[in-house]
Amino acid sequence: MTVDIHTPIRPECLLPADEGWERPRGAEVQEVVRRIGLSGRALARVLGLSEHGGRQVRRWISGETPVPYIAWAILCDMAGLGTIWRGKTLEMGLSGVNELASDDE
Repeated sequence: MTVDIHTPIRPECLLPADEGWERPRGAEVQEVVRRIGLSGRALARVLGLSEHGGRQVRRWISGETPVPYIAWAILCDMAGLGTIWRGKTLEMGLSGVNELASDDE
């Protein structure tokens, strides 16, 4: 029998950067990486990190270095946790763009 234990991701780690986002703990990074199902090296390539980027992913998991928001946001999207960067600020900006577009018509 296999026991599949999942680490919960705190809600404050899934917020836009300017709306109270808190850096994920190493275990939360590890959980997101597990959900994606790719190796650290493969994730590093997807994120555009250096050829030794797999080491950087391991540092995020160990908590040795904090994961940058943009990398975390991409990982969350890849893991099916949503586009966490889409918050109130972006919605307000997009609604302003829509208003400008309708003014041009």
